[in-house]
Amino acid sequence: MSDVAAYAAQSADADLAKTHIHRHAPAANEVAIDIEFCGVCHSDLHTARDDWGGTKYPCVPGHEIVGRVVAVGERVSKFQPGQRVGVGCMVDSCQSCSSCDAGLEQYCETGMTGTYNGSLPGGGYTFGGYSKHIVVREEFVLSISDKLDPAAAAPLLCAGITTWSPLRHWGVKAGDKVGVVGLGGLGHMAVKLAAAMGAEVTLFTTSPGKAEDARTLGASRVVISKDREQMKAVRGELDFILNTVAAPHKLDPYLMALNLDGVMVMVGLPDEAHPAPGMGPLIMKRRSLAGSLIGGIRETQEMLDFCAEHGIHSDIEMIRMDEINTAYERMLKSDVKYRFVIDLATLD
Repeated sequence: MSDVAAYAAQSADADLAKTHIHRHAPAANEVAIDIEFCGVCHSDLHTARDDWGGTKYPCVPGHEIVGRVVAVGERVSKFQPGQRVGVGCMVDSCQSCSSCDAGLEQYCETGMTGTYNGSLPGGGYTFGGYSKHIVVREEFVLSISDKLDPAAAAPLLCAGITTWSPLRHWGVKAGDKVGVVGLGGLGHMAVKLAAAMGAEVTLFTTSPGKAEDARTLGASRVVISKDREQMKAVRGELDFILNTVAAPHKLDPYLMALNLDGVMVMVGLPDEAHPAPGMGPLIMKRRSLAGSLIGGIRETQEMLDFCAEHGIHSDIEMIRMDEINTAYERMLKSDVKYRFVIDLATLD
């Protein structure tokens, strides 16, 4: 057991500040990692401020972790000291239910263990990546290719896999017409990944100023969703829509953009419910409205390897650890292109 530096919120209305937390020595099946970079997710802010309820304090957020292995347990076979690795949104699951057996640990029937604020079997709870060090069981550690920039790879562990998983599950392929709603941390990854899969990507945004960025990222068309005529022009055209917006909004206009048997998948989790969609847009074209969480470990590794092969990374702004509270306020204003990443060397 050792003390390591970390940043934590001590209460829902407190700024994050430097503290020290305990990390244990790796057990036989565990990997000890010195953290180099950690991405900043909206979930970090919501949890630190108890927006969703149930936050345990002190809270150390962070689930987009990249670092170097420094020690391994005696039964670890896939990793060795010096190797660059990643840790995403979960660090444990039952490993025996039907979901876990299918490589879908995020849907574990007894509940996955979150990288932070997750309950531990023997009592206590998990601390995340706003820290210098973490210990994780081998099954939840991911390989990071040398082809990936380690800082820009960190957000792939959440923003990347959250968008990759539904694109893969619903079989998006070359030539498909895919819509992406919102161009934030999730949306910009959705555009990049769908374009790399060969899809024709339409970006829906309320901000005309994001049109140029969207095209640079891979969108072939940009629709300003506040413009009724532009929305009418895409009715019935798309095979699949990935809706990344984490704020309540009307879903019917986007459902209307789907063609026969089209699917819209929600990955954003707003503080309040969306207005209920009408049944007409669903029934008249046999459309579907679905949801998706993150991805399993196997598909997360698949996504990381795909990104390394295609040169895909997150667009990031690097920050010091002591800039995290300012970053949270900027994130609330969508003042980041498109993901903050903490340089953990600045925590010393």
